[in-house]
Amino acid sequence: MPMKQPIQSRKPKGAIDYLALGLTTFGVGYFPFAPGTIGSALGVLIYLFAEWAESAARGFSVNQLSPESFGAFKVAINSAALLIFCIVGIWAAGRSTELLGDADPSAAIVDEIIGQLITFLFVPFSISWEFILVGFLLFRLFDIWKPYPIDSLQSLPGGIGVCADDILAGVYAGISLAIIYALFLVI
Repeated sequence: MPMKQPIQSRKPKGAIDYLALGLTTFGVGYFPFAPGTIGSALGVLIYLFAEWAESAARGFSVNQLSPESFGAFKVAINSAALLIFCIVGIWAAGRSTELLGDADPSAAIVDEIIGQLITFLFVPFSISWEFILVGFLLFRLFDIWKPYPIDSLQSLPGGIGVCADDILAGVYAGISLAIIYALFLVI
């Protein structure tokens, strides 16, 4: 794994620093054991909440939109929300590296949430709990194993370095999950 240069830590000053820390850690990043796994589990919970919200919205919009239109809006909204979450997460993680005094702090779990959410972009919202579990495990596998070029992305500066490896791990896990799901449908 590439070594990062140590970062001089500083104390939080003001609401923006505390906001960055809150978004980076989601409060659970400080758990003494497996904060990355807990962060990934939080990503699954956010995914499940989004799936529930989508189901509730479908009931309200059934008279106004065709299923195709609703599906297009859903993809657009989910993609835009994930893009915004990635940008905000990268900013928060970059700011928090200074506050936590580490180029890739273990307390930073926003990257795990982003990677876990990316994993589920590759399959329909209506997958079963078994596929959700497989997606969770695949993401954790790629996040820990870090096959090429995931490991080298950690050497990027700031929040990009914190999040880029998990974004690519999410893509690897998502592609793997999509293949498994497609094979399941064929068999």
